Amino acid sequence: MSKLVTGDGRTHIESSLMRESLVDRRVVATTDSDGEFAILPDVVLVGLGGQSIFDRGKAAVMPLVEELKTLREARRAATERAPAGGRVVAPPPMVLGVGGGTRVRHTVSVALDLGIPTGGVAQLVGAMEEANAVFLNALLAKHGSIVMQREHFWELPLYLESGMLPIVISIPPYHFWEPPPEDGPLPTHGSDFGLFIHAEVLGMKKLVFVKDEDGLHDKDPKKHADAKLIPRTTLDAVMERMPDDLIVDRQLFVCWQRARHVEQIQIVNGLVPGQLTKALAGEPVGTIITRN
Repeated sequence: MSKLVTGDGRTHIESSLMRESLVDRRVVATTDSDGEFAILPDVVLVGLGGQSIFDRGKAAVMPLVEELKTLREARRAATERAPAGGRVVAPPPMVLGVGGGTRVRHTVSVALDLGIPTGGVAQLVGAMEEANAVFLNALLAKHGSIVMQREHFWELPLYLESGMLPIVISIPPYHFWEPPPEDGPLPTHGSDFGLFIHAEVLGMKKLVFVKDEDGLHDKDPKKHADAKLIPRTTLDAVMERMPDDLIVDRQLFVCWQRARHVEQIQIVNGLVPGQLTKALAGEPVGTIITRN
């Protein structure tokens, strides 16, 4: 039975967190545990870029839709054939995340002209991403997709257990509580960061970002013809030699240093058919970044 502590006019359940603020860094530092429970360790979060994929329209989106349909059918077939309690050799279960693309930039521009504070801007960005979630769901609905609203976050494991393909928006749910940025009025935490947090909270080990480039380069390949692809690297190496132009949010790497569950991030080119399938099969395509 838990011990009760009194003496300051209140009654506490004895623990290292009593009378403490849960945002105190010293308190948070004492909560690390080797046995932290991972909710969905076998699920892979796949992030589809807004500007890099959705903004390109049918030519970019429809081949990915077909690839996702094939992956889902392959997993369903393998699961149905597997013996009771046996190991399933199939693509892993997925959660799809979508970015907002250019509409987000237009919305942010209008919001800043109106003098809306950072938290309000973050709220509007999330609303723009919901449009792409609905678009993708319309294309995948007959294959079992479903848009997961923020209010139904706790139902995600049930969706997966039922064989559904959940679609989530990418922007982190800070909304009006978005921390004030260090420079300028723009929210510090973007879509790639939001998907990372989503995966970390649920105990996922791997994220796959689907972009319009072959992976992480030492400089922006759209601006520099001599840009070199980095096929494999580590978090420490990225932090030591952070490229000026990054294909994913810089804040993601900063946060990853303190994360507990995500072990690998893979960046692939969604304009090249089959790259997502290979990434989900564990093949070394695009860029693979490991925590250690």
